[in-house]
Amino acid sequence: ASIVVQLLGIAIPYFQKLQRDGESGRNKINQITRFLTIAICFVQAFVFNQGVIKDNLIAPGFSEVNYHIFSTLLLISGSMFCVWLGEKITEKGIGNGISLLIMVGIISRFIPSLYGEFNQQWSDNNLLALVVEIVVWVGIVMLIIMIVQAVRQVPLSYAKQMMNSKGTDGQRSYLPLKVNAAGVMPIIFAQALMVVPGYLFNPESNIQIIKTLGAAFNNPVSWTYSITMATLILVFTYFYTAIMIHPNQIADDLKRNGGFIPGVKPGQETADYIDLILSKITLPGALFIAMIAIMPSLASAANVKDFAPFFGGTSLLILVGVVLDTVQQIDSFLIMKKYDGLMKSGRVRGRNTMAIAE
Repeated sequence: ASIVVQLLGIAIPYFQKLQRDGESGRNKINQITRFLTIAICFVQAFVFNQGVIKDNLIAPGFSEVNYHIFSTLLLISGSMFCVWLGEKITEKGIGNGISLLIMVGIISRFIPSLYGEFNQQWSDNNLLALVVEIVVWVGIVMLIIMIVQAVRQVPLSYAKQMMNSKGTDGQRSYLPLKVNAAGVMPIIFAQALMVVPGYLFNPESNIQIIKTLGAAFNNPVSWTYSITMATLILVFTYFYTAIMIHPNQIADDLKRNGGFIPGVKPGQETADYIDLILSKITLPGALFIAMIAIMPSLASAANVKDFAPFFGGTSLLILVGVVLDTVQQIDSFLIMKKYDGLMKSGRVRGRNTMAIAE
């Protein structure tokens, strides 16, 4: 629901106005998001009951209509309780509460999956494969951390009077442009679209081409599925980055505040320069996201069973992203309270001690 409202803020003037109205606008957007959440929950709960729950699970003598009504209301209530709980965690704690709930849900599946993989490899007398799996998984996590934290710093300068008024004392500023500005959104969009060909092409059709495509798109391990998924992720990464980052607005803000990129004229040339940098740094980020998205399929093809979902996909990206974000927020909180921070031996990348002190 939040994603839908965010996209509406780009296309519909009413939502654009709400985004500019400050606190009152944010409250109105939150209210609309909650109502949209209930509507989406209703559709998903109804479809879930129709498609997953079998008739033989309904107690004898209990009306099927009443069952679907009560179970749909129960799923909606549980979902809204989680939304309320996440908002309370955000209000009373540190970090995004709903993201923390999702992260805990992912972690709760991690240990059983690892235990199941250990038992499988132990029974097959192949512990070396388990060691290789763990080493590869750690390497993937390190790569994800690197990409999530990767930032291209574009140097900025300010007019002398602006520097004096801001008290920067000649310090150089930077415009941070993230390599992976889209986050996990391209994977979510791509996964949603990949359901369509699975329904369109019937693997049991009498027409050979439809049967072949149906078998390919209903099998996440197939090369056809993986290549199509990766292509969609590349497209959606550029699309989502374009709607989230507006070079013209950044250039206008810099010009209004007396800032400029050295060697680049303020105005349209600055916007074109920022757009060029975004186009260049988004490509490696998009390729990496595509690789991470198809890694579980490749792991399954390599005979990794229970632990395959944790080799990539949205689960691992969300897990790493939320942990990094929470650590940075805790560290910033400790610094503001005059504590040393979480780590004495190192520094969390992205932490700006000078800005926090100011």
